This record gives sequence, structure tokens and C-alpha cells, in this order.
Amino acid sequence: MAIFITGDTHGDFTRFKKDIFYERAELTKEDCVIITGDFGGIWDGSANERYWLDWLEKKPFTTLFVSGNHENYDLLAEYPVEEWCGGQVQKIRPSVIHLMRGQVYSIQGKTFFTMGGASSHDISGGILEPDDPQFKRKYRRLDASGALYRVNHLSWWKAELPSEEEYQTARAALDRVGWEVDYIITHCCPTSVQDELSGGFYKADALTDFLEEVSQRCQFRYHFFGHYHTDRVIREKYVLLYEQIIRLKL
Repeated sequence: MAIFITGDTHGDFTRFKKDIFYERAELTKEDCVIITGDFGGIWDGSANERYWLDWLEKKPFTTLFVSGNHENYDLLAEYPVEEWCGGQVQKIRPSVIHLMRGQVYSIQGKTFFTMGGASSHDISGGILEPDDPQFKRKYRRLDASGALYRVNHLSWWKAELPSEEEYQTARAALDRVGWEVDYIITHCCPTSVQDELSGGFYKADALTDFLEEVSQRCQFRYHFFGHYHTDRVIREKYVLLYEQIIRLKL
């Protein structure tokens, strides 16, 4: 059995085609590929989106993902929650599975703690409300200026960051395993790692501060994350992934 991990896909799954991800030829549904957030396959509910979800389902491996900041949380909430490998999940397809926040899973004999979500950084122009009477005027002005902005419930969701209940769920799950897991899978990273990575460009928030707490309290082998659109290893055990697909040594 095998577990592979990669970074943000943003709804583009071409990296899993056989001429790129050649290892897939030997995989079965017992083997997993984990996407570290910004999965992007739950975005607009379009026929094209359904095609690619079905395409993933037909692949010989099981696709797992944590949420990022670029997911449609309204659509994601419509999927039922069930138990899988010791934690709660949402099955988008039988073998395309959302690993929910604050969960600990036992997968192929290894333990994984998951905590999806991140703050969007491409919103310097603000968040527009679609029911604002001035929406069209503001939209045209922002477009004309080239500003980075998002639209509430269309391209941005408050749920990109965990709720207080999800933080409580996470701490309770880690309490149950004595704050010791094999791997941590998130979208963003602990505050101190983020500072080292970006030189302070990315600002701390409740989630990066929580992950900083986890980094100090939890025993783990590696922490894998995405979000920052590059591939890099930091302090030996924090692994930032983007387009690279790596295989865990189980």
C-alpha cells in the first residue's frame, strides 16, 4: 500500500494523468493521494466540475483532501458527514473524500491529524456583498483598477477559517491520542513557520496561531501543508507542497 501527498490543485487534476503521475499504474483503491487544501473540485457545481470528480473517482487510487481557503463551503456543507478510518469525513464520491477539520485518522497503520482552512491573501480590494445596491459600481471600479477582491458566497467564504467549535474538536481529538500522531496535514502552517517562509509578508491569524500551539505540544514526524504555491522543506519536518507529488515512506 502507498500514500502520496501533493499541494493545491484548484480544480486542475491533470497532474494525476498517467504520463505525469506514472506511479498510479501500480495503485489500487487501497492506496491514497492526499491534497493539502485548495482542492477546488467543489466550487460551482458545473457539469465540467462533475466530469472531473467522476474522472478522479475512476482513477485506481483514493483521493483525500483537506479544505483550503478556495473552496465553496456552501456546496461542501451539503455533503453528509460519516465515519471513516476513525474520523469524520464527507464523501464527494466513494473514493474522493474530504478529511474534515480537527480529526485524527488511522490510515494504513499511520495516524494523521487534519486541520484544513487558511486566510485568503488575494483580497486586498475587499469582500463585495452581492446584495449591496452598489455592487455593480464597486465591481466595475475594482475590475478597472486591477484590485484583488472576492465576492461573499461566490468566491469567498467566512468558513475558510475554522469555527471555535472546530478548534475544540481538534483539541479533543489530540487529547485522545495524547498529542502524538505520525503526520499533520493542513493547508496553512504554524505562525513561526509562516514567518520564516514569507519574511512576515503573510500575517498571523487564529488558525496559524493554533497550528503554532500544535507544533509545540504535539509529537509528529512531518507536517505537510500547501497554500503558499511553492515546494520547500523548512526545519526538516515542515514540508510545503505545491505541484510536487511525494510518496510517504511508511
